[in-house]
Amino acid sequence: MSWSALLILAVAGYALKALGPLLLGDRRPSETVARALALLAVPLLAALVVVQTVGVADRMVIDARLPAVAVAALLVWRGAPFLVVVLAAAAVAAGLRAVL
Repeated sequence: MSWSALLILAVAGYALKALGPLLLGDRRPSETVARALALLAVPLLAALVVVQTVGVADRMVIDARLPAVAVAALLVWRGAPFLVVVLAAAAVAAGLRAVL
């Protein structure tokens, strides 16, 4: 991805975020819409992690990143501190890359 595309996406994201209060004003979204919006963040983040982990250009690549992300997800689920999660995932990725 080029820097210009990244900057355009960032500006568009901020513009959309600023446009919401301008269009809604003091009105609150309905309860159904608010719940749906609250539920969207987690699957979108998960999809981004999966795409960045196994996607390279126009193909899927399974390498040391996938087990490292799996270890990180397991440690987060078990409530490990952030530093432990990052170091463990890095160690798994480095170990697998050294072996393979």
